[in-house]
Amino acid sequence: MFDSLVKEFTSEPVIWTVVGLAGQFTFGGRFVIQWLASELKKQSHVPVSFWYLSLVGSIIMLIYSIHRQEPIIVMGFVLNILIYVRNLHLIYIHKKTGEITPVEKDED
Repeated sequence: MFDSLVKEFTSEPVIWTVVGLAGQFTFGGRFVIQWLASELKKQSHVPVSFWYLSLVGSIIMLIYSIHRQEPIIVMGFVLNILIYVRNLHLIYIHKKTGEITPVEKDED
């Protein structure tokens, strides 16, 4: 297994390995941010930065998966990007209007 991993990294131009790792670290880093935010609030919390890291990481990973010609992974990241953009839009609209939805009212 380790040999195939080393072979995979050395067969790609270094820039694509860097792009893939950057995307993976960005995408994975969102959970660290969410965990730290939840620890600070002492309850489960998803900060807006989680969605931005999700979006940026997904875009980087989409570019990488297109380069790798991995159609199944491409489809997954395209769907992710749509969901993250929609969540960010909902957050923007909510902050703009200040409305409290029935779901939010019942959260606490």
